Amino acid sequence: MVNEAKPDLASVMRLPPVDVSTGDNELDSAHVEARKHLEFYDWVLSIKGEYLGYGAEGIIYIFLFEIEPGRPDVPEWIWVIVGDVPPTYIPADDTRTPFEALDGYIGALEDWVEAARHGKSVAKLIPVNVDANPVNAEILASRLKLLDEKILPLLRH
Repeated sequence: MVNEAKPDLASVMRLPPVDVSTGDNELDSAHVEARKHLEFYDWVLSIKGEYLGYGAEGIIYIFLFEIEPGRPDVPEWIWVIVGDVPPTYIPADDTRTPFEALDGYIGALEDWVEAARHGKSVAKLIPVNVDANPVNAEILASRLKLLDEKILPLLRH
């Protein structure tokens, strides 16, 4: 059963439709990337609302989407994180704010980094679009450190 808790909409900014420019090319590109990432999944029938939770140009963008789910086990609200990090989605049923979404993302990727460092399976962990090996683990670990130390504190309210 899906928890139907709604995210804190006061913590995000509604975006225009993806075909309408915000005037910020980086944001517009990230918005398109996030939308395409979400639309890849067959459990998304349509996107009903689009919001920006946070953006740091060239580093990370956190979007919130209201969707029409194609299955009863899929929540209506989904966070999508893109940028100079592995793109992913996070169901918003337990993450109400951009801070909580990023905190959960960092934690999930830290688990992936630890497994990749030690040659363990990452099959049941957050999907990452690079090979799980110690070199890629260190590259990702340095990005996560930046997010944890510099970006996450900016989102804490």
